[in-house]
Amino acid sequence: MSMLIFERSSAGRRLSILPEKPVEIEQYIPSECLRRQDLDLPQLSENDISRHYTELAKRSHGVNDGFYPLGSCTMKYNPKLNEAMAVLPGFCDIHPLQPLASIQGCLQVMAEAQKYLAEITGMDAVTLQPGAGAHGEFTGLLLIKAYLHSQGQLARNKIIVPDSAHGTNPASATMAGFSVINVPSDEEGYVDLDLLQAAVGDDTAALMLTNPNTLGRFDKNILQITKIVHDAGGLCYYDGANLNAVVGLVRPGDMGFDVVHLNLHKTFSTPHGGGGPGSGPVGCKSFLAPFLPGRLAMEEEDGTYGWLLPEQSIGDVKAFYGNFLVAVKALSYILTLGADGLAAAASQSVLNANYLMKQLSASYDMACDGLCMHEFVMSLEKLKQQTGVSAMDVAKALLDYQMHPPTMYFPLIVHEALMVEPTETESKETLDQAAQAYLEIYRRACSDPESLHKAPQTTPVGRVDEVGAARNPRLKFGD
Repeated sequence: MSMLIFERSSAGRRLSILPEKPVEIEQYIPSECLRRQDLDLPQLSENDISRHYTELAKRSHGVNDGFYPLGSCTMKYNPKLNEAMAVLPGFCDIHPLQPLASIQGCLQVMAEAQKYLAEITGMDAVTLQPGAGAHGEFTGLLLIKAYLHSQGQLARNKIIVPDSAHGTNPASATMAGFSVINVPSDEEGYVDLDLLQAAVGDDTAALMLTNPNTLGRFDKNILQITKIVHDAGGLCYYDGANLNAVVGLVRPGDMGFDVVHLNLHKTFSTPHGGGGPGSGPVGCKSFLAPFLPGRLAMEEEDGTYGWLLPEQSIGDVKAFYGNFLVAVKALSYILTLGADGLAAAASQSVLNANYLMKQLSASYDMACDGLCMHEFVMSLEKLKQQTGVSAMDVAKALLDYQMHPPTMYFPLIVHEALMVEPTETESKETLDQAAQAYLEIYRRACSDPESLHKAPQTTPVGRVDEVGAARNPRLKFGD
């Protein structure tokens, strides 16, 4: 049975991994800031610690363990070259307040990352300061708000959000002080143009849109959509969560968008999850650039690098210059693949999604007909009605096949939804194995549904009580 590290502790047990105090910290820290008693740390041997963390590693699942088709999250393999670049001493052994002359290479990385991300998205300027995707959303909306206020358009306080949007969109809009107007999708999964036209007006600040959307559909009416909003005097905001499907193929700026946030962990292969750090750069057209936060790295006329302070900046949204090492990893990925490589990766993600969707479509109901982009959504509503097997049951059963489940019950407009995103880094053999597992689970749902209600059976922890865990969480050891 697994034990917590404190349960493994035995008084007096020691190891020699950590050196003795290299310096007398009392010389540098005021006495009133020092601890009065020792830290309550477990006492273990090196062998105990090694076994403990090895056991934890075996209980976790990541892209290095197996298939991880988490829809709208692009959980793809992170090239180790990126990590090697990020640990170079000139990048990681620095301080944000040291003289500019001593960090010219770092400033060049930031300037080039800004330049390439602007080119990829069709924007004129980019800030690397936001620390996550949702943070980028919030920042982009603050740019829109600052611009509208500078134009005296204080009455524009409504943000239009499609019903298939990520939940962070309405949350970010509300945090930025806007009201949210929801616009339903049509039968094909696109924005309903008539309802959008009816929703815009003198109070429209902006439209927030993900394209491809969360149904895995590239909106064929995108130019009409952005024109409707612009004609009403509003701006268009691009949620870059699904850019992985079109990077290098089509640019948000060319679709008519004025501002965009990027999830470097989704599109540009920096690590995703694990508590961060993340990065959510924001790009914008030139008329919004004066309002960007923080400082922008720039090349001076003499070839050195320095900072540009936007004239009407909304102010810092994060300490210093963003999560710099994440930008190092993303730039490494961009330079390694180049323009053709980025486009090929996007195309492969679309091919993989359509290949897997085609194999499953004879058994599972798809939320939308026709080709998808990087992800597809299945509806298990009919399967549940016929067999009692829910989307949750199927997701839990996939754990017994050494796969991470797809996104469950999202988007909300699809009942009993499973959203699958294979990503471009998975092989045909992996996709074939995944299809076999899904189809076998479907057959079990029809012949032995009770076995799926008890899944998973082979994992270290079986079916947990999610509702109980959410309502009565155990937040510390001993509860």
